[in-house]
Amino acid sequence: MTVRLFSPRRAAWAAAAIGLALTADTSFAQQRFITIGTGGVTGVYYAVGGAVCRLMNKDRQKTGIRCSVESTGGSVFNVNAIRSGELDFGMSQSDVEYNAIKGEGQFKDAPFGDLRAVFSVHPEPFTVLARKEAGVAKFEDFKGKRFNVGNPGSGTRASMEQLLEAMGWKLSDFSLASELKADEQGPALCDNKIDGFFYGVGHPSAAIQDPTTTCGAKLVSLVGPAVEALLKKYPYYSEATIPGGMYANNPNPTKTYGVRALLVTSAKQPDNVVYNLVKAVFDNFDEFKKLHPAFAHLDPKEMVKAGITAPLHPGAEKYYKEKGWL
Repeated sequence: MTVRLFSPRRAAWAAAAIGLALTADTSFAQQRFITIGTGGVTGVYYAVGGAVCRLMNKDRQKTGIRCSVESTGGSVFNVNAIRSGELDFGMSQSDVEYNAIKGEGQFKDAPFGDLRAVFSVHPEPFTVLARKEAGVAKFEDFKGKRFNVGNPGSGTRASMEQLLEAMGWKLSDFSLASELKADEQGPALCDNKIDGFFYGVGHPSAAIQDPTTTCGAKLVSLVGPAVEALLKKYPYYSEATIPGGMYANNPNPTKTYGVRALLVTSAKQPDNVVYNLVKAVFDNFDEFKKLHPAFAHLDPKEMVKAGITAPLHPGAEKYYKEKGWL
């Protein structure tokens, strides 16, 4: 019988192999995965999440943080999913953030005191689009027509319900109040399944560009006593104008009102994770602005304040103080 001795060289190789394995396991264990909830894939929320993750993932070997994006039902869904721990970060309209903190509107029975703001992004004018053949000149003309009010769980739907309440309308005032998601409503409009839709979105947006180009859909202004009352009552709303000529077949400016898009998280999110996220965005801000046309005119000093009613997360606050923005 031959006995093989374990040579010193072989022992060294084995030790090295074990060391490498342990290092790999440790680095894997230390890596943190974060998810950003957005909205429909054709909306600007999805583009924001994608831009943030792209910049974060460039430094993932240094920070140990890997970022991914999830398409969701929108603002209300995202805030609730952050509360439950299903999402780490999420996009939200400024009115939904306000309601969650204050325990108003859709959060009347369940305020979310641990909600924290990270930064605001682009303005989101409420955008109403009508089928060319629908004979709609003003919002009131949709009474008795087929209208998409937005999917449950979206900030758009929450804002739509608030507008209808201010107007003294109910969903039953439409012949059909459909609940299509953002990326479904444009095709439905051009397929003559609905006559119009309401959507809070940053511009330019593919969700508006497609139906205006494909079937000549028309932008409809949102003005009047109900809108004026909302602007007066709620601090998160402001007047907005969609420039004329931004979309095909719509040469004139469209007056409306709207909110701000925000990135939010929970107070439980570690400071270093939030700090690294805002650092990735603002240290590479020129690149961030190029990732979507809606980001072109963003100003970092405005983004740390505009539309924000929840407390800033300490991790974000630390970075902004270092920059002298707070």
